[in-house]
Amino acid sequence: MNSNSVNDTSVKVRFENEIAILELDDGKANALNHEIISSLMEKLDEVEDSGAVVITGRPERFSAGFDLAVMKSGEDAAREMLRSGVELFLRCYSFPRPIIASCTGHALAAGAILLMSCDLRVGTKGEFKIGLPELAIGMSLPLFATELAKDRISKRHFTKATTLGLTYDPEEACDVGFLDEVVEANEVLSTAMDRAELLKTIGKTQLALTRSTTRGETVKKIRDSLEDDLSLFVVK
Repeated sequence: MNSNSVNDTSVKVRFENEIAILELDDGKANALNHEIISSLMEKLDEVEDSGAVVITGRPERFSAGFDLAVMKSGEDAAREMLRSGVELFLRCYSFPRPIIASCTGHALAAGAILLMSCDLRVGTKGEFKIGLPELAIGMSLPLFATELAKDRISKRHFTKATTLGLTYDPEEACDVGFLDEVVEANEVLSTAMDRAELLKTIGKTQLALTRSTTRGETVKKIRDSLEDDLSLFVVK
């Protein structure tokens, strides 16, 4: 795998030195709808044998979260969107190759959950917001989100980041746990690629087994509780 590309709607895939780069760009806010979620899932299947994976957004937008037009079209539609999103988050969280997020700007709601589902998160400096503002926009925070937050978010910030729905600038997001490092905008993808290069030799079998021991309980709890979790979800 060198520089060949596989393109599909808002998600494009290219390879560099056995690293798969998934580029998310819908020309707008990179909201996660059924089409984009499905495309990301398909692309992850395609790149499972790569050395590592980098997920990157468009300039100033990593992802604004789930498509609000769908989320506010009715509780059944919202729950179906959440169900699809959970499959994407758990696919990343359990993926047998290292996944590095190149967070190119705002990452809100499901965009922040996607960050929590990746192994390493490189953010860009700037006046961007990162966090889980569900309560502020009339939605409850589902259990799957809080379970991932328990694993990835600092205990010092857990209540503020979840129950209070605070959002953070990129530097603050590093301390909170949504990001691991912050660099200049023109360095975010190259830095993510550098981190991927260091991780691509990790064995697939060994990583999968370690995923099971370190994340298996969280995955099981999310899956076992999903239907009850979705049944409690309401949109105001």
